[in-house]
Amino acid sequence: MPNYLLNVDGVQQTVQAELDEPLLYALTDKLKLKGPKFGCGLAQCGTCTVLVDGKAMRSCVTPTSVMVGKRIRTLDGLATNGQMHPVQEAFVHEQAAQCGFCSNGWIMHSVALLEKTPKPTPEQIKQAFANVQCRCGTQIAIMRAVKRASDTMSPKAKA
Repeated sequence: MPNYLLNVDGVQQTVQAELDEPLLYALTDKLKLKGPKFGCGLAQCGTCTVLVDGKAMRSCVTPTSVMVGKRIRTLDGLATNGQMHPVQEAFVHEQAAQCGFCSNGWIMHSVALLEKTPKPTPEQIKQAFANVQCRCGTQIAIMRAVKRASDTMSPKAKA
């Protein structure tokens, strides 16, 4: 089984994985990260979302082998110096999670959106979440959380 050097949350880490092994398994099983979750395994729900070079990507269908040389960000690495990321703070303030299982996908898509579009319109927010699923029905609170985060994020917090 080959080794792959991955940049995960700003730290270079080596993982051993089969050529076609999903990145999700490297992150959760080998690196013991708690953010990305296995949902559908078909890239439809968004629970496994990570940011790769700033873009939201489904780690359940992305081979670990193609991640060498890319910058992978996970929910586990969003906090800085013990401070939650503004999106995380907004989700807490707006109580934008019920069961919390899908929160990883919503938060990671929110971060990707706000880093690309600091002041998104409601339509841009809806479009960014077009393929993220939540069965608890917290979408309205999530929309409020994204708006709150966009109002509070400084350019420094977006890095």
